[in-house]
Amino acid sequence: MAETTRPEPRYGNRPTMKDVAARAGVGLKTVSRVVNGEPGVTPETERRVREAIDALGFRRNDSARVLRKGRTATIGLVLEDLADPFYGQLSRAVEEVARAHGTLLINGSSAEDPEREQELALTLCARRVDGLIVIPAGDDHRYLEPEIRAGVATVFADRPAGLLDADAVLSDSFGGARAGVAHLIAHGHRRIGFIGDRPRIHTAAERLRGYRAAMEDAELPVDEGWVASGPTDPERVAAALAGMLSGPEPVTALFAGNNRVTVTAVRTLAGRAGGEHPVALVGFDDVELGDVLGVTVIAQDPAALGRTAAEQLFRRLDGAAEAPRQVVIGTRLLARGSGEVPPPPV
Repeated sequence: MAETTRPEPRYGNRPTMKDVAARAGVGLKTVSRVVNGEPGVTPETERRVREAIDALGFRRNDSARVLRKGRTATIGLVLEDLADPFYGQLSRAVEEVARAHGTLLINGSSAEDPEREQELALTLCARRVDGLIVIPAGDDHRYLEPEIRAGVATVFADRPAGLLDADAVLSDSFGGARAGVAHLIAHGHRRIGFIGDRPRIHTAAERLRGYRAAMEDAELPVDEGWVASGPTDPERVAAALAGMLSGPEPVTALFAGNNRVTVTAVRTLAGRAGGEHPVALVGFDDVELGDVLGVTVIAQDPAALGRTAAEQLFRRLDGAAEAPRQVVIGTRLLARGSGEVPPPPV
């Protein structure tokens, strides 16, 4: 019977500086100098050490440097949804700023769950990140007070912190929504619906406030049947829109409170029976293929949000000690056709 041989273990032990020193035939201190870029090593000796490092696959263990310097050269980013293109652009901008500062970015998604947000943020703190950028899911961030006192720089993006005085970088949700609804009014609409996210979310509340302000500016009444706030799942949004389009005086235009609502609205309106007068649509935040589909939007700048938040975070890490500040980044109207549809003739 043939003898079976056990396969070699796939994963071995990490090579150490002692292994590098033995292979290169030098002392441990010499390897340390090469690894840390310190002077005092001849070119020939450095060459032998580098060859040994490459042959062994040695990687420096930064734990000792962390203990010595008190910094890990990592920051954390807590997002709402990593799959959302808006947050993808924001995350990329944060990563670019972090990379320019020689820092690694670790991110995760809260899935709009306050408990998950807190768990993720505190886990990142336990891993000794130097700073945090948080897109809030909850409305009470006092759980971060001990971490901030311990030196974890913290900046909030897209939405402000709840019950905590901290830096924040926001889009102009109120002003953008007000401008979007005013655009519909300028094209002759008087019965304008609003479908938004859950009202406890800061951005959703600000956009609803902007909608009401624009209607008030034009001295137009708001039928509460034209307003629907809640989860942005397609079924809820489609049902809300169907309700607004029914009855003797349906809405002639819709302001969608975020990109998910806009996408569902586009699909729902595209499925209406032929011959019905088109409903005007303006969405807050751009959507994929919005330019091709002709969807008028109030566009945010997620890259500017992420970049500005990251730059403020590194200002704090570099010792900036001014009072917490709030930066508001403007929005812009992109008129593409859907928001310029006139109401049906009376």
